[in-house]
Amino acid sequence: MSRSIENNTNLQRFEWAEDGILSVLDYQLQDGVMVITHTGVPEAVGGRGIAADLTKYALDTARENGWTVRPQCSYAAAYIKRHPEYADLAV
Repeated sequence: MSRSIENNTNLQRFEWAEDGILSVLDYQLQDGVMVITHTGVPEAVGGRGIAADLTKYALDTARENGWTVRPQCSYAAAYIKRHPEYADLAV
C-alpha cells in the first residue's frame, strides 16, 4: 500500500484524500473492540483500491493495538472473508 492513511481518532475514522476527494472508514472503539461501521469511497475515486487500503490499514492498526474487530460494514466483513490472515481478529 502506497497511501499514507491517517487515523483521525477525534472522529474515529481512517481517512485518505485522493484528487481532493475524501474517503473514510468509520469505526467505534469499545473496550478493545474496533467496530467498523462504514467504508465510504465516493464514486469519483472508486475502483482504485481505496476501500481495500483503508480496511487493511484499519485491520493492521487493530492487530498492532491488540484489539479485536467487529465488522458491521458489509465491505469490511467481505474483506476479512477474502483475506483469512485477518480472520483471527473478527468477533
